[in-house]
Amino acid sequence: MAHQENRVRPQREAKKRAAAALCELSGAAKKKRAVLGDLTNLPNAVVPPEKPKVKKRKVEKPTLTVITPEKLNDPQFCGPYVSDIYEYLRRMEVVPSKRPLPDYIQKVQRDVNANMRGILVDWLVEVAEEHKLVSDTLYFCVSYIDRYLSLNALSKHRLQLLGVSSMLIASKYEEIKPPEVEEFCYITDNTYSKEEVVNMEADILKSLKFELGGPTVKTFLRRFTTVGQEGVDNSDLQFEFLSGYLAELSLLDYSCVKFLPSLVAASVVFLARFMLSPKTHPWNAMLYQLTRYRPADLKECVLNILDLYLSRRGGSLRAVREKYKDHKFKCVAITPTPPEIPLSFFEFGGTDS
Repeated sequence: MAHQENRVRPQREAKKRAAAALCELSGAAKKKRAVLGDLTNLPNAVVPPEKPKVKKRKVEKPTLTVITPEKLNDPQFCGPYVSDIYEYLRRMEVVPSKRPLPDYIQKVQRDVNANMRGILVDWLVEVAEEHKLVSDTLYFCVSYIDRYLSLNALSKHRLQLLGVSSMLIASKYEEIKPPEVEEFCYITDNTYSKEEVVNMEADILKSLKFELGGPTVKTFLRRFTTVGQEGVDNSDLQFEFLSGYLAELSLLDYSCVKFLPSLVAASVVFLARFMLSPKTHPWNAMLYQLTRYRPADLKECVLNILDLYLSRRGGSLRAVREKYKDHKFKCVAITPTPPEIPLSFFEFGGTDS
């Protein structure tokens, strides 16, 4: 028993340290973290809603042209069905019920701001790491938070409760063995009771009408990186980890909420390719055919994520940065990069061929 207690005590201390990061939101203690300045709210581009109708398959399916023979033989890649799957995901990502409002903080929230959201997401990255949750769980969790806040005004003292309850739902949806409710209570230093977490869980599910699935940035990134890593000097693993790092950084920034998951994923691939091969144009015809985005379409999102990477935005949010400094992620958080991207890289780049 003493041996077990010695092993559990450091984990408990780590959980308490993580909970302290959000004390200013719950009002339980003094601030332990520097407060960010308000994130710049960029002009909101509302995506025209589309109904998820089943459409006839078009004759031209450009994504098939970029699949190598090796990928066609890989059952994980679903080669024979890749175009149909991608068409379905692109239709689903614009379904209004699965999208947060691009300006919900301005239109719906009175007590919650972009800075608080960033602190919450940063803390949830620590929670996910503490419980060894898969990355999809984190992406779904943040999606539930943004969608809920698009529908319900929330007190800042309940924002952390929303975070852990969303993580609980996402864990049940995605994990083989999700953490128990009591573990999520404990990680908040028991700021909230089990009953409060369960009640918030029910409120979230009702608000989202139990629509928990849908494509995330991670969904598209898995497919985009298979093509994006071709022609890059570094190893495939280095490219994959760097792309994952940039994608998780985008979760911190409220200004990225307005972008579709596929556009964020494409922007991540663009930026990762630039960082690893800064003298080569990051985009090409294959990537355009796969993603259906031109460099000009990605410019605003790419520059946002570059600012996050260089700590020109969200510099006080450390969890993602510390996570990807670890050797298991090949220390991609310290990958050198030029501070600016040449404007010519957001032009043509062979996408019309």
